[in-house]
Parts: sequence; structure tokens; C-alpha cells
Amino acid sequence: MDLSFILYALAALLVAAGIAGIILPAIPGVPLMYAGFLLAAGTNGFERIGWVPLLVLGVLTAISLLVDVLSTVAGAQRVGASRLALAGSVIGTLAGLFFMPLGLFVGPFAGALAGEYLHGRKLGQATKVGLGTWLGIVLGIALKLGLAAAMLMVFAIAWFV
Repeated sequence: MDLSFILYALAALLVAAGIAGIILPAIPGVPLMYAGFLLAAGTNGFERIGWVPLLVLGVLTAISLLVDVLSTVAGAQRVGASRLALAGSVIGTLAGLFFMPLGLFVGPFAGALAGEYLHGRKLGQATKVGLGTWLGIVLGIALKLGLAAAMLMVFAIAWFV
């Protein structure tokens, strides 16, 4: 078996794991995609993919990391979340992994709600914070999916053109 076939297969697995990681919070999605693109480009000595597409992919990866952090914080801050709500959201997200797929949606909301409630807010305000935090996470996932699609297009264009 040719070594390049194994490397391309590994690159494809990294990209696929990266796409899954956009939705699954425990996996660094877009950085894994970038690693897969780098491996695929490097397998043939960067003959098909030059430094400009790789630089564009790197910038899109950096933007996705910013989106990841800022979307959750923006959603939470918009509704006046406390630090306990943010911590609860992270804990709820991780706990939700054990109850997939529903846990991915309920976990962050329930964690933020619990954190805000422990902070001393009334249930109505805690629910509002939980929902705002959850919406921020969902918006972040949508934005990262768009960035991932752009990355796939940049790579495909650079590879085939």
C-alpha cells in the first residue's frame, strides 16, 4: 500500500473529525480541519496547494476560534449572565455529551440556567440567561459551519484549479 494513500486517508479523517467537532464541543473542529488540509497539501510536497490558500485557511481557522469564544460570551452578556452561568454552560455542554444528541442542545441551556440560579437570580431571569447563552452557542455553531464550508471550497478550488 502506498504511503501517500494512508496520508490522504488520515487527512480526510481529520477533516471529517473537524466537521463533527464543529457541533461536538469537546473536539476542536476547525483546527482539526486545518490540520487535515495541511497534511493533504504536504503529502505531495505542496505541489497542488501553495502558501496563499494555506494562509487563507489559517486565517479562517483563527476567525473560527474567535467566533467560538465571542458567540457564547455575546449571547450570555446580552442577557446579563453571571460568571456562574458561563461556567454552568461549559459544564452543561460537557455533561450533554453523555446524552447525545439531545444533550448537546439541552446541556448548555440547563447548565447556564443552573449557574445563574445558583448566582441568586430568580427562575425567570435564570431561564432568560440560559436561553441567551444557548442561542449564542447555536449562532457560533452556524457561523463555524459557514467558515468550514468556505474552507472546504478554498481547498477544493486550490486543489483542482
